[in-house]
Amino acid sequence: MVGGVAAAAHHAGKRSAEAQANEQAQQQEYAQPQYAPPPPAPPAPAAPSAGGSDMVTELTNLKSLLDSGVLTQAEFDAQKQKVLNGQ
Repeated sequence: MVGGVAAAAHHAGKRSAEAQANEQAQQQEYAQPQYAPPPPAPPAPAAPSAGGSDMVTELTNLKSLLDSGVLTQAEFDAQKQKVLNGQ
């Protein structure tokens, strides 16, 4: 009878080890994300060359050229429109 008890204990221990292994496998499965990671953020758009303070600087430079006689009024007006239109 001693052999029967030992065999039963062996089988019970074996089932317990298998149950632990299955439980660990399930925990690892749930720990891993089940979705794809989000795509990387797109790069920030480049600042427009004729926007913000750049536009003010450009217009100031054009005005000083007009005042110094380098540009005519027509040339100044044409360049000013290009700056204001972002060209």
